[in-house]
Amino acid sequence: MRAKPGFGELLAQANVTEVCELRSPRLGFMAYHGGQLEKVTDVIASSAARASGCSYYGVLQTDEDSVVHLPSNTVAPAESPKLAEFVSHVDAVVTIHGYGRKRLWHALLLGGRNRELAEHVARHLRRRLPDYHIIDSPGDLPRELAGMHPLNPVNLPTSQGVQIELPATVRWNRKGRHWSDLGSHGRAPQVQALIDGLTEAAESWTSE
Repeated sequence: MRAKPGFGELLAQANVTEVCELRSPRLGFMAYHGGQLEKVTDVIASSAARASGCSYYGVLQTDEDSVVHLPSNTVAPAESPKLAEFVSHVDAVVTIHGYGRKRLWHALLLGGRNRELAEHVARHLRRRLPDYHIIDSPGDLPRELAGMHPLNPVNLPTSQGVQIELPATVRWNRKGRHWSDLGSHGRAPQVQALIDGLTEAAESWTSE
């Protein structure tokens, strides 16, 4: 079995694009499993960042046939000057991921070590996405999806952050049976509602 590349090696591949947009240092959004890996996560993170004036970091794998999933605790600033710059620039971060679990098809999981920020984001998402179950209690999160590892990038900024795991149902355009924002198919209503909720949460967030 071929060994997975390190994070720096992955970034050097031709089908991988790294994006860093530094705006407000108060809060940032990340989606380093973006592109064809965890689909639509980079769209959500970058859109919420632009709309709220927040910073953004993303890694997009563009070839669906050769995607590589690296564990979050191996996504290291030491292997990426852009990630290091981003982590040192923002005070707190919201990281967007995708996942799939039986019995959790309509659940958004809010992990990460900044529990005050998680509760703040959860309030906004519940208002915008009433048809989804927003889980922000650490005891109710699957351990491997809780984003608590100290080397996980969501926990590296000064005030750490929130890891949001999104099921396919919130990223999927059910009407046309395709991923949201794919080509000319347009944006799914629940994706826009999610972006709006994240934008509101970012604009109103204060760590004081």
